[in-house]
Amino acid sequence: MATGLVQTVIPDDKIDMLAATSALQQEASEIRSQKVNWQSYLQSQMISQEDCTFIAAYENADSAGREALLKDNRSQCAKTFLNLLGHISKDQTIQHILVLIDDMFQEEPSRVEIFREHAARKKESVWTPFLNLLNRPDGFIQNMTSRIIAKIACWSKEPMDRSDLHFYLTWLKDQLKQTSDALKEFALNAAMDIPESPSSESEPSGESSPRHEELMNNEYMQSVARCLQMMLRVDEYRFAFVAVDGISTILTILQSRLNFQIQYQLIFCLWVLTFNPLLAEKMNKFNVIPILADILSDSVKEKVTRIILAVFRNLIEKPEDNQVAKEHCIAMVQCKVLKQLSILEQRKFDDEDIVGDIEFLDEKLQASVQDLSSFDEYATEVKSGRLEWSPVHKSAKFWRENAAKLNEKNYELLRILIHLLETSNDPLVLSVASYDIGEYVRHYPRGKNVIEQLGGKQLVMQLLGHDDPNVRYEALLAVQKLMVHNWEYLGKQLEKESQTQSTSKSTSVTSAAKA
Repeated sequence: MATGLVQTVIPDDKIDMLAATSALQQEASEIRSQKVNWQSYLQSQMISQEDCTFIAAYENADSAGREALLKDNRSQCAKTFLNLLGHISKDQTIQHILVLIDDMFQEEPSRVEIFREHAARKKESVWTPFLNLLNRPDGFIQNMTSRIIAKIACWSKEPMDRSDLHFYLTWLKDQLKQTSDALKEFALNAAMDIPESPSSESEPSGESSPRHEELMNNEYMQSVARCLQMMLRVDEYRFAFVAVDGISTILTILQSRLNFQIQYQLIFCLWVLTFNPLLAEKMNKFNVIPILADILSDSVKEKVTRIILAVFRNLIEKPEDNQVAKEHCIAMVQCKVLKQLSILEQRKFDDEDIVGDIEFLDEKLQASVQDLSSFDEYATEVKSGRLEWSPVHKSAKFWRENAAKLNEKNYELLRILIHLLETSNDPLVLSVASYDIGEYVRHYPRGKNVIEQLGGKQLVMQLLGHDDPNVRYEALLAVQKLMVHNWEYLGKQLEKESQTQSTSKSTSVTSAAKA
């Protein structure tokens, strides 16, 4: 198919459509079998004679007949379908018309140009009639319309107009967000009323409760995700999706409990985004590596494992900045991906891509471990937001050599530590962040002023009343360090006292020996 759009070429066998089991396709199959009495619409003067004649002929034709009809009546086809959508209000009939249009495109993708050509002749937007249908309350109409829009946007020679693209991608993102919000509500209700069973905790990608399945499957989530899978294969549409906060929305949902099919589809969306080098470089700013590493460790489905490994490979291969690729490697090491790779190496996979990706990632991550400086390790840990008592935190040598580096990039790492103090609910993260801020102040002469200007002092002091005793202890130590005005003077005093004590002990030992 000729197209002016730059699309990422992905073999069809690598794209899991699973169309037959989606709620949308099940409904479409039922709607397809129900015939519409077009004659009654003609008699009530809701449609014209030429529209009635065309739609009746089109519906009754076989594949060859439809091809011949469209060849001779190309303009009438678009005109009739758009007239029907504009003049008929009954939901069931609108559903039927949309299924016919979608089937027509699916049978021959180049037919999307029929609607493009008609709109150009009339000097109208090809998108307006369909975008308006996204506001209909009927879920099937919304999602079948969305499917049609995605096909025109991806299969046409011309890209979607910027404003219409923004509207459509925002609609898709909002559908995902609504599901995310519903999942949070479901999780909250489940926690309050019915405790999760041990089996559901150990198998997050498998069967879930009926209410959860209803949210994920019956609300057309597979169709929304499929539209995104199509759209994001087109490079022109990727940055537009990022601009509407699409990546954050996907990752928020991935942190919820998902059925594995939606999980796969959303990670697929992240994968196609990483084919753009600039997006591959920015991706981990959204914490994609820690989130996918968690899913990888829990995954029981081979296709989910495969797509995560493919994302990780792209995050190393695609960035043009070697430093970013190095940072991604370090982040994966920090998130225990090497351990997961060693486990996966013990399994037998028929898919050559999985085997190749495991070997590639293992080689790259092992090499990054050899080159890893203590500050690289520390910076990656802080950026991941997953602080733990790794050796660098308690190393006085580390802080002496690296405290000043926390000022780099406009205090980037300090701002992250302070943000964690404000937002994290994890006692371990709060304890380590408090300790690190104290050590920064202790080893950097102007550290106290910097922390006060960034708002860190007040946050540390608030933690003095935290429920967790470890957090209170580390916050107290940090506050004490913040209160000392001259660490260099204190250090010399401590050194002087230590020397005095040593001299005193030495004199005592000498006197005792003489006696």
